[in-house]
Amino acid sequence: MQKLVILVCMLAALCTAQAQRPMYVVNGTVVESIDNIAHEDIESIDVLPADEQTIAMWGAGASEGVILVTLRYDTPAHFMAEGLSNFTSYLARVVKWSSNMPAERVSLLVVVNEEGVTSIDRVLQATSRQFLKRVEKAIAAAPRWQPAMRDGVSVRSVHLVNLLLPEGKKLPEEPGVILL
Repeated sequence: MQKLVILVCMLAALCTAQAQRPMYVVNGTVVESIDNIAHEDIESIDVLPADEQTIAMWGAGASEGVILVTLRYDTPAHFMAEGLSNFTSYLARVVKWSSNMPAERVSLLVVVNEEGVTSIDRVLQATSRQFLKRVEKAIAAAPRWQPAMRDGVSVRSVHLVNLLLPEGKKLPEEPGVILL
């Protein structure tokens, strides 16, 4: 996965540095950009050169080359509960953390399995154990998602969740050392 992230960054830097605009094709569909695709959703990336064969296959828009991106799924997982279509907003609503409590944050990788059940794959950051426990409890009780689909079959997908509560409050700055 790390090699894939490095490849995407290198491709973006190369295209920016040379002012080239390759054609992006995601799961067989031409798109304007791949900037909004989470790296964990990418299964593979293939780069086609700007040669006669590529232009013959993809048309004049491929004159700067083609970047073929294959996602892990055809349709992404979708969360919809209590009128909210965003899982982080849902968690912010159900995790009990009053405005007079200190600001806390968790960053998690969550898995949505083939049945739409959510579980925590990995805790990336948690500012307190108490807050993490409340978020874990809310995720365990969360409504099911519509799972991601690939070739008509539901598949497992991974999502990044960043939650900061109370909303609008900032984390205190950590003390640091300034070296001169």
